[in-house]
Amino acid sequence: MHRFVLHNGEIQDAAARFLSPGQIGVANGWGVFSTLRVIDGVLFAFERHWERMKKDAEILRVPFPDHPVLMLEPLDRLIAANGAAQSTLRVMVFRNHGGAWEGPGIERDYDLVAFTADVKRWGENVKLGLAPNGRHAGSPFSGAKILSWSHNLVMLEEAQSRGFDEVILLNEHGLVSECTSANVFVSEGNRIWTPPLAAGCLPGVTRRLLLEEISVEGVEIGEKDLNPSDLERADDVFITSTTRGLKPVASVEGLRIQHSGSARQPVQAAFSDYVREYVASAKSRQTSVS
Repeated sequence: MHRFVLHNGEIQDAAARFLSPGQIGVANGWGVFSTLRVIDGVLFAFERHWERMKKDAEILRVPFPDHPVLMLEPLDRLIAANGAAQSTLRVMVFRNHGGAWEGPGIERDYDLVAFTADVKRWGENVKLGLAPNGRHAGSPFSGAKILSWSHNLVMLEEAQSRGFDEVILLNEHGLVSECTSANVFVSEGNRIWTPPLAAGCLPGVTRRLLLEEISVEGVEIGEKDLNPSDLERADDVFITSTTRGLKPVASVEGLRIQHSGSARQPVQAAFSDYVREYVASAKSRQTSVS
């Protein structure tokens, strides 16, 4: 974590103490969050992250900023304060009122907290474990990115203790859902598939961009249910996330993964072009405003 953090619009030293256990969201993980990439000072795909956070906040009854600029402007100030033009940013919104353990003197309905950190250097590929019943697709909170994240951290830590980088979580029907912090894709010839949201996976921003924005001639990107056996039959398996981009899978626990696909490479190139164009457009708008 870098030196400064954001708390309700104010830039604070990261060592400061400004949260209280009486804030119900702090004590219970009652809130929402997102992780964004900062590229050349630009919060990549901010609008989509804000939209998803707002939707999740509605599901969880968490008060939330009324307009994206109310979040974006202070986040930009945080990036500037930390000199974090190339970084990773975490933003969280805590609910403050409700429940039996609410503390006294808390006036705001929610707290917005954010911090930046150096970009993690991922390897060229990933080795994945496999976890049955890691997701409950039938839950009304399925796919929501909430602050109660410890179960994901435990599954990730357990997988890493066994020599894996991440873990594929199966749902209660034995279908592939996602990883603890990434979506799963497979390629079959010129077709690329990812599990539907009904499988219990998070609607990742990179996942959504591949489905809605990235177009490669001759390549189809869509959704369908995937069994573990489908991973073995696929020409290629890869994962996606905001911090990783598109990352090829070297192996999956107990499965024989092929590496004969060629569809991922042009999609990766198209996604990289999209990122560059987004950042260039955002910087151009910033220059014109200033």
